[in-house]
Amino acid sequence: MDYPLYFLTDEEFEDLVTLICQKILGEATVNFAKGPDGGRDAKFHGTTNGFPSATQPWSGKLVIQAKHTNVANASCSDSRFQTIIKKEVLPAIHRLIKADQIEYYLLFTNRKLPGKQEESIHKTIIEETQIKNVICGLEFINLKLKEFPEVTRTLSLNKLLLPLQFDEEDLKHIVLAFKEQKFREIQENIKHIEKNFAYVDIERKNKINKLGKDYFGQHMVRYYSYFESIKEFFTDPINHELKYYYDNTVDEINQLVTVKRKEFGAFEEIIKFLFDFAVMNNQDLKKHKKLVNVFLHYMYCICDIGVKEND
Repeated sequence: MDYPLYFLTDEEFEDLVTLICQKILGEATVNFAKGPDGGRDAKFHGTTNGFPSATQPWSGKLVIQAKHTNVANASCSDSRFQTIIKKEVLPAIHRLIKADQIEYYLLFTNRKLPGKQEESIHKTIIEETQIKNVICGLEFINLKLKEFPEVTRTLSLNKLLLPLQFDEEDLKHIVLAFKEQKFREIQENIKHIEKNFAYVDIERKNKINKLGKDYFGQHMVRYYSYFESIKEFFTDPINHELKYYYDNTVDEINQLVTVKRKEFGAFEEIIKFLFDFAVMNNQDLKKHKKLVNVFLHYMYCICDIGVKEND
């Protein structure tokens, strides 16, 4: 069972790499705070737990770097990764050498790593820097996740398996049509719009669905100004087919949410996951991220997704 690690953020991937390194190197693995890392996301000083081999474990200053991508099926053979090696990895190693902070280098990436490419990258780093190194691709990471299931539990990686996937093409048709027909935002204040949607006790619904108060106040309310336009949009006979697409999308999402609800905490995690899935898998939606968020929040606020009452 492999994990779609491209769904992770860069920070989440760095946390994953650190936990794996604590297993294969030792508890002395230390990760760094978020921000400019100077070519290292974590470090290990000492003798490893038999890495890269039991007979010849590394002993000294080991630097760990994580290079994450959100692109599914990415490979270390891609030109983009070759540029990363040339423009980021090698210069970083040279800086670390000058600062006397490195003797060994461990590079993790969630890209596929063909054997020939692994040999090529390893050889390039040796020839350019004389630093012993190991490149760990997607295959190695998934192998270690199977070997250390506690890492997957710590990071709740199971929520990446068969995630809340739906046919984002229907949502694309809706978003693009809405963008063409509705160039204006309703110029009414939020209180008036809240009144229009007062048929549902939103505070009660938020509590039942475990949607955070801060999230609702800081994020969801900002989209209220679109909701009246969406209602008008769907009541226009010209958009009858788009309303059909919308109903299909809502039905599909609601079934998935019901099945997968226990795998998420606050309901905003579900909304964020749906958003990420949609924009990662559809270039057209990636161009209209705000409207994707608008429609997902609209679905929630008018109770098309999420429960209305306690079971």
